[in-house]
Amino acid sequence: MIKKALRTMALLIIVLSAAAIAFVAWADRHVGQAAAGRIFTDLNDLPRREVAVVLGTSKYANGRLNGFYAGRMRAAAELYKSGTVDGILVSGDNGRQDYNEPEQMKADLVALGVPAEHITADYAGFRTLDSIYRAGDVFGLRSYIVVTQAFHLPRALYLADQKGHDALGLAAYGPGGYWGQRVRAREVLARVQAVLDVEVLRRNPRFLGEPVQVSRR
Repeated sequence: MIKKALRTMALLIIVLSAAAIAFVAWADRHVGQAAAGRIFTDLNDLPRREVAVVLGTSKYANGRLNGFYAGRMRAAAELYKSGTVDGILVSGDNGRQDYNEPEQMKADLVALGVPAEHITADYAGFRTLDSIYRAGDVFGLRSYIVVTQAFHLPRALYLADQKGHDALGLAAYGPGGYWGQRVRAREVLARVQAVLDVEVLRRNPRFLGEPVQVSRR
């Protein structure tokens, strides 16, 4: 009797494990397919939009400049200078008094030649879902360019689709090698969470608020 119960339990674990692996693979592919034909690496190929939404990340990692952050700032500045967008919305985490991603991004974009008056800050972009949903619900955007790394863009565009946004993606430079592989592995799990958030849990941003107009030239 005990052996039969153990065999049944082992079989159940195998079935559940296989189902979990299959779901993870499906979610990764499902989110990835959402971005088909909408991710650009060359500014010359990128259709014009009025606003770019730059997704936040920490400026420093392990005491060094974060290459993912630096790549996003350069790409956003080039996007503005090329005339492809007229304004930039920087969206990031400002959950603590001593940590302010949007202000850091704004300061660095100004240092790269983007006028401060054409940069708007979203201080409640705690997650990609918050940043994308708030872009529409708070900042009134329906058509824009998302700036982040190529591995991150499919999830951002997938979330934009859920809100009916007409979003494109500009792939910023990002470190390869070990760091590139590490973030891609983490992204698989983040895509699973995005699918659960959207299609099961129906989650909304942590904060909304009064409408804000994005500054532009």
